[in-house]
Amino acid sequence: MKRRLSSLLLGAMVTLSASAQNPYLPLWEYIPDGEPYVFEDPDCPGKQRVYIYGSHDNLITEYCGRDQVVWSAPVEDLLHWRYDGIIFKSATDRDGKLLYPNGQGDVLYAPDVTMRYVQRKMSDGTIMTKPEYYLYPNNQAGGRNGQIARSDRPDGPFVVTNWSKDNPAITDGVLRFDPAVFVDDDGRVYGYWGFENSYAAELDPVTMATVKSGTEIVTDMVSGRNQKGVFRFFEASSMRKIEDKYVFVYSRFTEDGEFGLPTSNYTLAYAYGDSPLGPFKYGGTIIDGRARDKDDNGKTIPTAYPYGNTHGSILQVNGQWWVFYHRQTGTDEYSRQAMVAPINVKVERGKGGKVTISEGEYTSEGFKTEGLNPLDKSAAGWACYLTSPKGIRQEYPNMFFTGSYIKPTRRDSTSYEGPYNQKQPYCPVVNNTNGSVVGYKYFNFTATAKAEQLLLTAHVKPEGIDGTIDVMIDAPKASRGGKVIASFHIKASDAQRISEITTKVNGLKGVKGKHPLFFVFRSTTEDRSICELHDFQFSLLK
Repeated sequence: MKRRLSSLLLGAMVTLSASAQNPYLPLWEYIPDGEPYVFEDPDCPGKQRVYIYGSHDNLITEYCGRDQVVWSAPVEDLLHWRYDGIIFKSATDRDGKLLYPNGQGDVLYAPDVTMRYVQRKMSDGTIMTKPEYYLYPNNQAGGRNGQIARSDRPDGPFVVTNWSKDNPAITDGVLRFDPAVFVDDDGRVYGYWGFENSYAAELDPVTMATVKSGTEIVTDMVSGRNQKGVFRFFEASSMRKIEDKYVFVYSRFTEDGEFGLPTSNYTLAYAYGDSPLGPFKYGGTIIDGRARDKDDNGKTIPTAYPYGNTHGSILQVNGQWWVFYHRQTGTDEYSRQAMVAPINVKVERGKGGKVTISEGEYTSEGFKTEGLNPLDKSAAGWACYLTSPKGIRQEYPNMFFTGSYIKPTRRDSTSYEGPYNQKQPYCPVVNNTNGSVVGYKYFNFTATAKAEQLLLTAHVKPEGIDGTIDVMIDAPKASRGGKVIASFHIKASDAQRISEITTKVNGLKGVKGKHPLFFVFRSTTEDRSICELHDFQFSLLK
């Protein structure tokens, strides 16, 4: 009870910042590889919540972390997310002894969770049907690759169930990198995994981890990155059943020149079929983390990070389908954040029927599909559009920016009740050099359409050079229909500390509905940042 109470209290605090734009979790939280599921709330029978299971980018200098946590939101209110705590660590063996002398746990990568109903005999002799949850933590430590853990609750804690009888530090199981597990309507269980090559198998429903007797592993369920075929599987297996179709979601390596861009694994794609083990047909791209757009000449350009990975899946909540994925921040691939976009899914029932999934748009909206409110304070880190004047160079895992990027911020070392605090809620946009553009899709300006005069206030940190920030709607260039509605002027003599600046807004009267908003940075000094951008807010002039 004490654990649940503190978790709920912490959740009440966290929801103040987890307001469901993109990223839909607080900007100090880094949950990539998110697998979304709807489960019953164990503390409110009859009520359902969306639970997000992902890895935890808290090691900072490498992928993922040594714990896995879960966040959740009620299905009727996806704007408020609650931190439900740490659900799993792998720090002890079968006999409870430390795996490492220093007490640290294994690094846990992209997980998956599945649920099934089982019959249990109660203390009074009655038989009841209860849910049980299985976590596949993607433990890549030697001998524990196929680790699974079980819980009676979707928010854990999860306890390992497949320790070897012969060695207390090893687990039994066939699943390997990026496991996904799916329980079909008939109770049969299927597992999927792989890196550059895809594998699948029917699992033993008793162990939930080993291959079912009499069946075999399916190798190359879909064609891999280095094989012939359109699937180009890379990693991030995820299985969903939609009506009578099996939909396999995965990270795909695009071909060089596909979409008019270099090859990339920053996309989620899907395949579909009539059987959980195939054969499958290629469906298409569900989300592209590069946020493809066109320049003035019609050439395709990335308007977000051009490099990185992504991992996620799809989920229907109250009739609306969503794709859950992650984005990159910072100058490497170790600070990834949870993102979401609405999609449409259409299924043609019957053998050979087609599954059509629309490609989601990379935006700042998240679950706020009506658009962000310009009268609310907006974090600069919600930017979905970031272009550098001289491009971005990658030397894996590092990226070198000639313009704007999102700087990761994490909780500071002085914590109050609970494992997180919110003294650093925003990720600033930094390295805003001449020609850099920072954009947000979309703001809904209906609330300000009748205003005679508006103000725009921003918090910035000047960095010692003269510059101007032009704020534009609709496009970052006049040649593409963009319109300047406000300008900020930064002076070289301005104190280099976070300061509030305000300017009048012109040209928004009568503007209604959703419009993208852009901050365009200009300076006669090349290759130096004008300022950091921390947040901004429109207000009515009184």
